[in-house]
Amino acid sequence: MSNHRGEGTNRPVAIVTGGLQGLGLGAVCEMLDEGFDVAIVDLAANVALPDGVTSRLGAGKQCRYYQMDIADTERHETVLSAIEGDFGRLDCLVNNAGIAARPLTDILKLDTTAFDKSVEVNLKGTFFLTQKFANKLLAMGEPADGAYRSIINITSIAADFAITDRSQYCVTKSALSMVTKLFAKRLAPAGIHVHEIRPGFMQTEMTAKVGNDTIEALLARGYVPIPRWGKPEDVGQAIASLAAGRIPYMTGQPMWIAGGLNVANI
Repeated sequence: MSNHRGEGTNRPVAIVTGGLQGLGLGAVCEMLDEGFDVAIVDLAANVALPDGVTSRLGAGKQCRYYQMDIADTERHETVLSAIEGDFGRLDCLVNNAGIAARPLTDILKLDTTAFDKSVEVNLKGTFFLTQKFANKLLAMGEPADGAYRSIINITSIAADFAITDRSQYCVTKSALSMVTKLFAKRLAPAGIHVHEIRPGFMQTEMTAKVGNDTIEALLARGYVPIPRWGKPEDVGQAIASLAAGRIPYMTGQPMWIAGGLNVANI
């Protein structure tokens, strides 16, 4: 299968949820550089595209914005159909949108409201958006240009690490890891790959809102073999490589973008 990306209206199309900032924005920028047209899906209404996006446009490249809360499963079909109509094709879904555990709460004190909200966004919303997207790809049949088609779920090191003051986040991210396996198994016969990316300590707007002295201390004492914060482009480049089909004999398993955190000695 060729990794060459088409030109003009023949470019592949990626959807990135939560694409206005942080890891999602990093994914959008790298996907545009890779040769994709991109649909950003996020919560805000009437927003301008970020500068990092607009500076990459030109020569026919397209990036459009669509407002949707992924927890609103009733709107999934409408928004996906609008994107398909505007761009003329669908090739990749990057499930990046999610909510963190705020405020941090001991597992023995977590209430049902906080738990349910995390499930609605991180798990249920992502699951059913993936289901709708997958069914659209199957209905389209094999692409005439042989394009690589994929779904990429952004989980977290919390899918594997037990963090007791972020229990709802850990539960939903670990469940999303299983969602990746399930869709990978179901869609592989149709040539659709499903991947999971597990970011480590990432320097984004989300992490800036909470104290990160603990992470700085961990980095200083070598807890992470590559002793620095991860950046949105680190994750974005991994997403773009997967979406471009450069790792074709893989599906349904996690790719850690965590500086070696998963192999570190504690």
